[in-house]
Amino acid sequence: QVQLQESGPGLVSPSQTLYLTCAVSGDSIMTGPFHWMWVRQPPGKGLEWIGAIPYLGRPYGRPKFASRMTLSRDTTQNQFTLSLFAVTPEDAGVYYCARDNGNFAMDYWGQGIQVTVSS
Repeated sequence: QVQLQESGPGLVSPSQTLYLTCAVSGDSIMTGPFHWMWVRQPPGKGLEWIGAIPYLGRPYGRPKFASRMTLSRDTTQNQFTLSLFAVTPEDAGVYYCARDNGNFAMDYWGQGIQVTVSS
């Protein structure tokens, strides 16, 4: 059974950096053909895909985040991270990590972490 668990701060000040980690158990993040995703849901809105780290190769993401986002993997800890710089209140919401099964379908999700952006 694959399990994903998000961790990070629940409160971030505007203009600061949001760091989130997704710890994976039950599978290696280096196992193909899976991609490891970050998705968020702003209050009152639908899910928004942020970016992904493939089992092999470079991370990739939504263009709107490209200039202020870093995605990385830690194979020793079997986890992957999202760094989102210069956050604004519009970055608030629930952030999820998930596994894409290689066919554009997310088959495992973390429980989500609520992020508030406020001073």
